[in-house]
Formats: sequence, structure tokens, C-alpha cells
Amino acid sequence: CLDSNGELHEFGSSWRSADCNDCSCSRDGIACCSSFVTPVDYNKEKCISVFNKETCTYEVVEKDDHSKECPVRAWVG
Repeated sequence: CLDSNGELHEFGSSWRSADCNDCSCSRDGIACCSSFVTPVDYNKEKCISVFNKETCTYEVVEKDDHSKECPVRAWVG
């Protein structure tokens, strides 16, 4: 399989892409899906979600103080 970056992958192989998708290669082609969940129910006036591309995770923190986490009531993935 040839991915969108021009990299070849063997049939039956799996990998995590640079944009945090979990991908696999079969004789039918490449299949990818998101490897992370996205926060959807939190106090958006007080907090922001920040994506960490190294860990492929979101963190929800206060806008004025990023050292304080905010509670999240629902995630979508």
C-alpha cells in the first residue's frame, strides 16, 4: 500500500500516521481511523481544548491558566 506521504506499507501492516490516525494495509487498500477522542461537553467559556500531537490526545484546560484542567462530561471518538 502507498500512503498519502508516498511511503510503502506491507500487506497486513499497521501504523500510526503523523496526523494521529491508526492505519492498516490490506489487499483491499489502506484503512485509517482516528486514534483519539475529542472533548465535546465542557465549559467552553472558561476552558479550551489543546491537542498534543506527540501523544495524540486532547487536554482541556482553563483559558487563563493552562496548568488547571477542566472537567469534561462527554468525548467523541
